[in-house]
Amino acid sequence: MIEVSEIRKQFGEVRAVDGLSFKVAEGEIFGLLGPNGAGKTTTISMLSGLLAPDSGTITVAGMDASRGDRRVRALMGVIPQEIALYEELSGRENLHFWGGLYGLTGAALKRETDRVLDMVDLTDRADDQVGKYSGGMKRRINLCAGLIHSPKIILLDEPTLGIDPQARIKILDIVKKEAESGTTIIYTTHYLEEAEELCDRIAIIDKGAIHAEGSLAELVDLVGEEDMITVTGDFKSWKGDNLPEGVRLDHMEEGSLRFYISRKDSLGSLLNSFFGAGISVESVSIREPGLQGVFLKLTGRELRD
Repeated sequence: MIEVSEIRKQFGEVRAVDGLSFKVAEGEIFGLLGPNGAGKTTTISMLSGLLAPDSGTITVAGMDASRGDRRVRALMGVIPQEIALYEELSGRENLHFWGGLYGLTGAALKRETDRVLDMVDLTDRADDQVGKYSGGMKRRINLCAGLIHSPKIILLDEPTLGIDPQARIKILDIVKKEAESGTTIIYTTHYLEEAEELCDRIAIIDKGAIHAEGSLAELVDLVGEEDMITVTGDFKSWKGDNLPEGVRLDHMEEGSLRFYISRKDSLGSLLNSFFGAGISVESVSIREPGLQGVFLKLTGRELRD
């Protein structure tokens, strides 16, 4: 349904997107997982036709989408990171406005407005001004504005940013149901748990480039079955040699060491080696294989750094 090939976008000296390529099948939820500033929003802007790539191609349903083709836009529902609503209007009036832009009129516009309001449990607040809504309610109406015309493709850019847990659960549930109905979805987030719960495939993006792509299981395989252990303390006198079997040093900086451990009994041996050398250990954290470990291994930093 979507094919992106070597797209690039630069703003002055900042290279926001640097040679991204990926494909998304019909009915798939494809996640772009990365920290703020990774290039996710710029990618969504190019996919939606808001920005033209400096180079590369974007094909949607067999059509060239890199030139802002109206036929491509008609297939898409875009839910931006920033709330795209008129606060002086009611929720219903906002949806009438956005539905009208997608060509809905008369009975069809009323029917679809009622449908999406019911979907997000806001029928009883539909005629209140959006400016009086909570942040979670605004996010839900923002979602409705992108879904009112029943698009074949949905682009969601951080749709749960800064909202309460109840609103987040509701939005994630809607995204799952849209995918189950055959809608193709691109979902950007920096929340690991959302990517793990929702996405059929995930691309890990940082500094405008994709570092790895695949299903959750495929990505976790990149770090193998090793647990990641972070130990803090005073290691000035530590030489870094004679590590126990099954222990691999990954990163060392003042006051902190990071290891990968393939055997559960190796952690005790490692700590005993520190104690035997008179080294003071302040804390030990253990992280099992997962997306955070994948991101750290690929980029050398935590997802939220």
